[in-house]
Amino acid sequence: MTFPRPISSAPRAARIPHPFLSHRGPLAFAHRGGAANGAENTHAAFARAVDAGYRYMETDVHTTADGRLVAFHDATLDRTTDRSGPIARLSWQEVRRARVAGSEPVPLFEDLLRAFPGVRWNVDVKAESALRPLLEVLDAREAWGRVCVGSFDERRVARARLLGGRRLLTSMGTGGVVGLRLRSLGMPWRLPEGAGCVQVPERQGGVRVVDRAFVRAAHARGLQVHVWTVNERSRVEALLELGVDGIMTDRLEVLRDVLTARGAWPTG
Repeated sequence: MTFPRPISSAPRAARIPHPFLSHRGPLAFAHRGGAANGAENTHAAFARAVDAGYRYMETDVHTTADGRLVAFHDATLDRTTDRSGPIARLSWQEVRRARVAGSEPVPLFEDLLRAFPGVRWNVDVKAESALRPLLEVLDAREAWGRVCVGSFDERRVARARLLGGRRLLTSMGTGGVVGLRLRSLGMPWRLPEGAGCVQVPERQGGVRVVDRAFVRAAHARGLQVHVWTVNERSRVEALLELGVDGIMTDRLEVLRDVLTARGAWPTG
């Protein structure tokens, strides 16, 4: 794989919109494939979401001890599978024998890309070791337009942008989100360049993150606002009224029903 040279950090608003963000209307993300129904981050969960009409999925990636990229949220198998141990210390042959919710295997991310060619993926890179393998998969599958990369670690998303170049869409890391919130409150703050969206909880530790001022500040910089994880109909409605550009949910039917009632559910 050949990565491009580092690129200049021109403001995202001045660029051609990334294909990942090309859908008109609010983006509906199935969080871990719809975690409220169990078997999160599995082929079965994502297939159910696709059958429900979802075309955007949220997932997470880790790497096994032998470098295979798996779609899995936790650093260990303990919480959701019938096996235990840290994924980073287990081989793929060991991880593949684990069963989520007692029945579903842990998938490789590259297999998900192949299995659902019409789906776009929001990928949270949970460990530094997963970054290069993820970019290598995107390059091999020519899937740059189908993926948005995120991480809480600002340095990790910066490295992702450096390595992936203009082909790669990323969200902001935590530092950028804090800076954007301060900007929305009228405080001068330099923000990292290169992200195409900001992905945030509605509240964090009791502090409100998303309000009309925050959405306005993001849009002024050409950034979409995607909010996670929203499962109540009233909160979905309120956030859409604020003008957010995407919502991630565990409860697939709730978000679909609200968007359908608004005439905003994708039909194609």
